[in-house]
Amino acid sequence: MKDIKNIIIGFGKGGKTLAKFLAQKGEEVLVIEKSNQMYGGTCINIACLPSKRLIIEAGQGIDFVDAVNGKNQMTGMLRNKNYHMLADEPTVTVLDGEAKFIGNHEIEVETLAGDKEQFHGERIFINTGAMPVMLPIPGLAESKAVLDSTAAMDQKDLPKKLVIIGAGYIGLEFASMFAKYGSQVTVLDLHSEFLPREDTDIAATIKKDLEDTGIKFELGVKISKVDGNTVFYEKAGKEIKVTTDRILVATGRKPNTENLGLENTDIELTDRGAVKVDDYLQTSVKNVWAIGDVKGGLQFTYISLDDFRIIKDQLFGKGERKVSDRINVPYSVFITPTLSHVGLNEKQAQAKGIDYQLKKLPVASIPKAHVLKDPRGLFKALVDPKTNLILGATLYGAESYELINLISLAINQKIPASVLREQIYTHPTMTESFNDLFK
Repeated sequence: MKDIKNIIIGFGKGGKTLAKFLAQKGEEVLVIEKSNQMYGGTCINIACLPSKRLIIEAGQGIDFVDAVNGKNQMTGMLRNKNYHMLADEPTVTVLDGEAKFIGNHEIEVETLAGDKEQFHGERIFINTGAMPVMLPIPGLAESKAVLDSTAAMDQKDLPKKLVIIGAGYIGLEFASMFAKYGSQVTVLDLHSEFLPREDTDIAATIKKDLEDTGIKFELGVKISKVDGNTVFYEKAGKEIKVTTDRILVATGRKPNTENLGLENTDIELTDRGAVKVDDYLQTSVKNVWAIGDVKGGLQFTYISLDDFRIIKDQLFGKGERKVSDRINVPYSVFITPTLSHVGLNEKQAQAKGIDYQLKKLPVASIPKAHVLKDPRGLFKALVDPKTNLILGATLYGAESYELINLISLAINQKIPASVLREQIYTHPTMTESFNDLFK
C-alpha cells in the first residue's frame, strides 16, 4: 500500500482546482477518475458547457447533427486541456480507475486495465459528483427509447417527437432547446403547478412563452408505465398514451456515492444519500472532505469552485471561510429567454412575513431587448423599504444570466438599490434597465 499525501476521487471542478493548487505548493496529489471521458468533470463534458452550446446554436438555426459534432469537438478540446493541466504537473498523478474505500483513509483502485492498487491518503477529498435519477416506472429502464441528459446531447439524429419526463429546470432547458431544433416536444410532470418555486406571474409568463414555441405541457399526471416508445399516463382519472421517438428522463440528479465503499468507513451519509459534511466541508472522518454535488445541496459548478476556496482557506489560510456564508447564490435557467434569480422572491418574502417594495419592469420596455429581437419577459426585484437594500430579484429576459451577477454583488455587498438606479450604464445594454427597474 502506497502512502499519498493528497488523494482526490473525481476530476470535477472543485477537485481539479484543488489538485492544481496543491501541486503548485509542491505537494503530492493522486487524482482518481473512473472515466477518461470525464477529465474536467461534469460541467465541461456532459452538463453546463455542452448543453449551453447546443442551446445557443439551436437559437442560431444550426442543424442539430452539426451542433452535436461541434459540441463534441469543444468538449474533446476542453477534456484534453484539463487532463494536461494536472497530468503535466510533476507532483500530480492522474489514475484511470474506480476508487473504493477499504478503510477510513485507505483506497483501493481498480484500474481500466483490471489491476488493483491500494493507497493510504493523509488527506482524502471525495469529489464524485452526482448521477441522474431514474424513476421506478414500469418499463422505463427497459425501453430503448429512454435517454438521460447525457445521451440526449449525443443523438445522431434529431428526434421528431420527444417526451420529457420532468418539468423542472433541466427538463425545461431541454424542452426549449429541442423545440428550437424542430422536435415536437411534450413535457409530463407529476406536479399540477408549473415551476412552483417561482412567483406565479413569472411562471405563467414562462409557460406561455414555451407553449408559443410549440411545447405541450401535461401537468398533474401520473405515469403508469412505458412500453417501448409509448408512455402511458393518468390524468383526471383517464389513461392517456403518447407515442414518441425518444423519452428524456429529466427528474433530477442524486449524489454519486454508490460503489464508493463508504460502508467500510466511519463516513456518514445524509438521509438523501449525500456525504454528510460540516460547515467546513469536513466529513465525519478527520482529514476527509467532500466537494461539490456529492455532498448534496446546490448542484452548480460555481458552488464546487467555492468549496475549493473553503478548503484552501483551511489548509493554507485563516480557516474562516465556511458553507454558511453562502446565503445569496444566483442561478440561471437557460431557456429562451433566460430565467435568473437571486435572493428572495415574492412567494418566499410573503411566507417569511418580510416587508418589501416590489419593483417590476416588462422587458419590452428595454431598448436593447428590441435590438436583440426578443422583447419577451419580466424583471422583478424586492427592496427593503426601510434600508433600500435589495432583498432579491427574478429576471426573466434576454441576457439575464449576466445581469443577475450584478444584483447578487449588490445584495452581498449591501449596495442600496438607489446606487444601481443612479448608475451610468453604457447604451444600448440590458444592464441600463436597472435605471428604470429600481425607480
